[in-house]
Amino acid sequence: DDSLRLLFLCCHPMLTQASQIALTLRSVGGLTTAQIAAAFLVPEATMAQRISRGKQRLRQAGARFAMPPPAEVPERLAAVLHVLYLIFNEGYAAASGSELTRTDLTDEAIRLTRELHRLLPDDGEVTGLLALMLLTEARRPARTAAGGALIPLTEQDRGAWNRDYIAEGVGLISDALTRTRLGRYQLQAAIAAVAAEAADTESTDWAEILGLYALLESVAPNPMITLNRA
Repeated sequence: DDSLRLLFLCCHPMLTQASQIALTLRSVGGLTTAQIAAAFLVPEATMAQRISRGKQRLRQAGARFAMPPPAEVPERLAAVLHVLYLIFNEGYAAASGSELTRTDLTDEAIRLTRELHRLLPDDGEVTGLLALMLLTEARRPARTAAGGALIPLTEQDRGAWNRDYIAEGVGLISDALTRTRLGRYQLQAAIAAVAAEAADTESTDWAEILGLYALLESVAPNPMITLNRA
């Protein structure tokens, strides 16, 4: 997949993680420089320079448009997953524009993460991120009213949730939690799964969710948990 090759190219280890993420969001995610700058809380001009420097360093290093050798995949994977997470999040709650969501971004993030999972089926965090995206995207049909207003999770029509996505996401995270080392994406997916499987707010196992959040804080202090909102 050309997009996946480009993703790994932009996450070259010679770049800082901030540059990896910014360059990939621009080249693969199709986000504007202004959108990326807003996500990083820096001026647009600063972000433009960072992206330009990243491209220049890749050219100087002679980086090739190809999947990295297997030995180099692990050192790039964390940045790749983080970028996919951010692309999905921008689509799930757009930072700019007239629409609350951008399905082109959420669909592409899910597609690329599926492809990554196909290549790395035993990686728990790849599996966890795919599960998290599916469980989050499952709620999208019930997130907004006819006029575009956001509907809180407690008031959403759960009958409108995508049950196929929920079943797939729950299956993925259930399998990953039994055989892989815990990570932030798996734990966020587990939290989303508990909420998704409940018939309503009152029957949600909030004690389990609280325990998962405590575990998440111990595994990844100050994690980005933006996907578990409405």
